[in-house]
Amino acid sequence: MDTIIRATAAGAKIRAFAATTKEMVETARAAHNTSPIMTAALGRMMTAGAMMGIMQKGDKDIVTLMIQSDGPAKGLTVTADSHGRVKGFPYVADVMLPPNAKGKLDVGGAIGRGFLRVIKDLGLKDPYVGEVELLTGEIGDDITRYFVESEQVPSSVGLGVLMNKDNTVAEAGGFIIQVMPFCDDEIIDKLEENLSKITSVTDLLKSGKTPKEILELALDGFDIEFNDEVETKFYCNCSKDRFAKGLISLDRKEMKEMIDEGKTIEVNCSFCGKHYYFTKEELIEIDSLR
Repeated sequence: MDTIIRATAAGAKIRAFAATTKEMVETARAAHNTSPIMTAALGRMMTAGAMMGIMQKGDKDIVTLMIQSDGPAKGLTVTADSHGRVKGFPYVADVMLPPNAKGKLDVGGAIGRGFLRVIKDLGLKDPYVGEVELLTGEIGDDITRYFVESEQVPSSVGLGVLMNKDNTVAEAGGFIIQVMPFCDDEIIDKLEENLSKITSVTDLLKSGKTPKEILELALDGFDIEFNDEVETKFYCNCSKDRFAKGLISLDRKEMKEMIDEGKTIEVNCSFCGKHYYFTKEELIEIDSLR
């Protein structure tokens, strides 16, 4: 089971999250048939989305992360709720590139330049929208930049996805560590020293480190209070009824053309890849509900 652990440290002047997301990312990989690069890109963003989702307090709060870029990947969309349920999809699933200079999957090269947009639907009249220019396209650095520039919360974001030779997911996970306002410089310096020793999230996961153990490394020397552990998983709430409601909003002329053709139409969910079919008779019934 994939989980997120939530903690505070240094008298609640630091808040921290760490997650393992192997099953979630493997489910997404299988649903979208992603290449290794795109599995890594989508997996990193889904992992971050899962942790950002449980940061929200409302039962129905939703966080959406969107990257739009000029690289061959074109972008990604991930949506997460406050219960650890996450879904996401790549705009281009089969991007293939040579390894980067470090011999790793070139996620930054696949993403390229562009923007990260974070949309928070908190049940208010209008959602909160924050947008930053991509820093590296490696996802973790870009989300760190978002927290600093859009939310004014100094943060460190570490994300990793490790692939098996058969292109399935071997490990996936990450952490988000944030310092609260008016945090002492001494605490920040010690935290930066600890984080400088964590060179690779995938190495920690490969060695068997749990989310709790990852936070214990990052917060070494601080008093840590582990608050709770939340299950996280790939979850799509699509249904035929939801797509039917979408069809109601189609232009009347477009709906009439589909009915006149008399063919069963197919609609697909971008998030999970499920297929839904509507017969001519069902389209007529949907059209009558306008």
